[in-house]
Amino acid sequence: MWVRIVTAVAALVSAVVHLWLWWFENYRDIDVIGPAFLVNGVAGVVIAIMLLVWRHWIPAFLVTGFGASTLGAFIMSTTVGLFGVNETWSGGWVLTAAASEVVCIVGGLILLREAWMSRRADDYY
Repeated sequence: MWVRIVTAVAALVSAVVHLWLWWFENYRDIDVIGPAFLVNGVAGVVIAIMLLVWRHWIPAFLVTGFGASTLGAFIMSTTVGLFGVNETWSGGWVLTAAASEVVCIVGGLILLREAWMSRRADDYY
C-alpha cells in the first residue's frame, strides 16, 4: 500500500510543478509546450487519484507511462530540443519534477509487478 501512496504523491508533485510553471512562469504562452504542460498537470492529478481509489493494474500502467513520457520529453528538451524549447538540468523545479517522475516510473513498475504476480497466483490456484 505504501508504494501506491508514494507513487501517487510523486505523480501529484510532478503535476503541481507543471501546473505551477504553466500558470505562474508563463509556460502557457509557449506554443505546443504550454498546452502539453496543462495536460500533464491535469493528467498527473487524475492518475494520482486513480492510484489511491482504484486497485487495478491500469493506474499503475498509466503512472509508469506518465513518468516515462514526461521525463523523456524533458530529456529531449535538454539534449536536442523539443518544439523549439531547450532546457537545462538546473533549478529546483527541474530537479523536483525529474525526481518525482523517476519515482513514478519505479513505483509504477513495482505496482505492475505486484498486479502481475497476484494475477498469476490467482490463475495458479
